[in-house]
Amino acid sequence: MKPGIKAVFKSFSVEFLIYSVLVVSYFLLVLHFLGPWLNHLFQQERKTYAAMAVLLIIAQGILLEQLTRLLVRVIGINKQH
Repeated sequence: MKPGIKAVFKSFSVEFLIYSVLVVSYFLLVLHFLGPWLNHLFQQERKTYAAMAVLLIIAQGILLEQLTRLLVRVIGINKQH
């Protein structure tokens, strides 16, 4: 395997692992802290639930991308493009 491809594969693998752990952690935190409230919204106020679900998806994307970027920078993995 070429050194450049190996570096990209290593970077991707580490980022994937970090992102996976963060996504599972985020899911469990939301389920634990917001689960009952979201269930109530789902049962009683569907439009509010839909809006909150979209906002949580957007927040998850932004937050997890920033955390992954920070952790990759701290770990010191360089992307080669």
